Parts: sequence; structure tokens; C-alpha cells
Amino acid sequence: MTSQSQGIQQLLQAEKRAKDKLEEAKKRKGKRLKQAKEEATAEIDHYRLQREKEFRTKETSVMGSQGNLSAKIEEQTTETIRNLTSSYHRNMESMMKKLLSTICDISPEIHPNFRPAV
Repeated sequence: MTSQSQGIQQLLQAEKRAKDKLEEAKKRKGKRLKQAKEEATAEIDHYRLQREKEFRTKETSVMGSQGNLSAKIEEQTTETIRNLTSSYHRNMESMMKKLLSTICDISPEIHPNFRPAV
């Protein structure tokens, strides 16, 4: 009987060691999961920063060219306004004369559809 109780004691101790090892493995697994999550978060942040930097670089190159386009458009608009103004000043006198002559020089005529009363 002593050998049986001794065998039971050994089994209980072995079971306790197995539980301890299992708990230790669970703790290591939890730590490893937490560490993996932190590593993944750091990698995601690094990737996000890299992509944002690339985006800003592309945005700057595109916006820079848009700035040049804006200056060109401004210059073209100014030139067009100058041309229209000069054209206005050149043609204003002749157009006023044509307009006034059309309005003021009236030659009365009988309408072709007019039928005199008999």
C-alpha cells in the first residue's frame, strides 16, 4: 500500500508539473501574441508613414506643375484682356458712327405690303 500511495503521489506531482508547464506555455503564448501585435502595429505605422511620404512627394510634384499652369493661365488672361481693350479703342469710333448713322439717318419709305384705300 505504501508503494501505491507513493505511486499516487508521483502521479499527482507529475500532474502538477504538467499543469505548471501548461500555464507557463500559455503565458509565453500570451506574451508572444502581445509582442507580435506590437510588431505588426509598428510595421503598419512604418508602412503608413512611408506611403504618406510618397503621396506628399507626388502631390508636391503635381501641385508644383499646377502652380506653373496657374501662372500661365493668368498671363494668357492678361494678354487676352489687353488685346480686347486695344481692339475696343481702335474700333469704338467707327462703330459709334455706324450705329448713330443707322439710328439717325432715317429715309421714310412706304411698306411693300401697304395698299392705298380706294
